[in-house]
Parts: sequence; C-alpha cells; structure tokens
Amino acid sequence: MKIFRMLYTGYVVVVFSVLFLVFFILLLIPILFPTQHKLVGVFNRWWAYIFFLLIGLPWKREVYGKLNPNQQYIFCPNHFSYADIPVMGLNPHNAIFVGKNDMEHIPLFGFMYKKLHITVDRANLNSRANTIKRSLKAIDEGKSLVIYPEGGIITTGEPVMGRFKDGAFRIAIEKQIPIVPVTIPYNWIILPPEEFLIRWKPVKLIFHEPIETNGMTADDVKTLKEQVFSIIEQELKKYTQ
Repeated sequence: MKIFRMLYTGYVVVVFSVLFLVFFILLLIPILFPTQHKLVGVFNRWWAYIFFLLIGLPWKREVYGKLNPNQQYIFCPNHFSYADIPVMGLNPHNAIFVGKNDMEHIPLFGFMYKKLHITVDRANLNSRANTIKRSLKAIDEGKSLVIYPEGGIITTGEPVMGRFKDGAFRIAIEKQIPIVPVTIPYNWIILPPEEFLIRWKPVKLIFHEPIETNGMTADDVKTLKEQVFSIIEQELKKYTQ
C-alpha cells in the first residue's frame, strides 16, 4: 500500500509542478499589473480545478452563506495539512494569502508567492508587525485575504486546533469587513503533516456564514476570535467523531 502512495504522491508533485509552470505565465499579469489583483483568485481557482481533476481527487464545496462578489472578506480556515493551500484555491471568492515566508525559498514558486501574496516570519516581531501593515494596505487596495488563524500546523494525528492568533480579527475589525470561518475536515487524512505521502480521499471545504464586524472595536477581538474558533470546531466534530 505504501508503494502506491509513494507513486501517487510523485504523480501529484509532477502535476502540480507542470501546472505551476503553465499558470506562472498567466500570473505574470497581476505581477506586472498590480491593479489586476482579482486575477490572482481567478487563476488560483482555474489551477485548483484542473489540478484536482488531473490527480483524480473529487471535491465538494459548501457555502452556507451568500458571498457578495463586490464585498471584501477575511477567510479563516483551520490548518492541519500542507494540502490546505491548494484546497483554498477552490475559494469561490477572489482573495490573496497571508502565510509563512517558508515558501519564498522555493525556486520560481517563491518569487510568485512573494509578489502576489503577503508573507510573514512568525519568529520575527518586526515581520509580524509589517505583515499587519501590509494586510491593512491590501484591504485598502480592494483585496480579500485568506489567513490561517492558527499561524501554522501545530497538530499531528487526529486534528486539534491550536489557539488562534489575533491578527486576522484585528484587521477585520479595524477595516470593518466580515470574517468567513472555513472548515476543511479531511486534509489531515489526505496529506498528514507528519509524512509527505498522499492518501486518496474526496476533498471537502465548508464556507460558513460571514460574520459582520460593523460596530466592533479592538475590545471585541477576543470575542470574535472565540466565535470563529467555536464555529469551525463544532463543524469539525461532525467529521472526526
């Protein structure tokens, strides 16, 4: 069984790499013309659709609340697997990622990621502060954001969410834009964080009702953070029990 997983994983890596080279050409458009930032979400979606089709992983996306294409959001998914990034490419709303700077070191991919998304060195206080500033600026430019509020993968085995960081919630309240909790229940099975070997299992992601932040202040960060945590945790229990 393990040999098949190894072969399948190798095939997935090849497909991902070839598709990246194809889409890198398209992604040069928003890199060269930053006002076309909405194309980042469009191309990410095309990439994800083709990627999951070619690797034979069916997927299902549930959207519990209506997402207004003219509204900005901050999407907050749980983070149990490296598969969470391509899976969030299935986001029906155009958005850029806020994530760790580890991927900056990947040849070519790192260049694209750094140019189009917002990276952070979580071990560096100045980097974290600068990421908040860049995220606020991105909101001013009309962008929506995907922020993993756990700040990284902190669990192995059956998933247990880590404590949420304040950043996503501070930004949402300061800019008075809605937060969208996102539950990704199966990625920890598909690509376990402790081993880079893929298991075949259908992908699922759930976009919950947007939570409005109108009228909230900095004093409400903790309450909002706990609300989002509770929504995702309760949804995860349906799939892990």
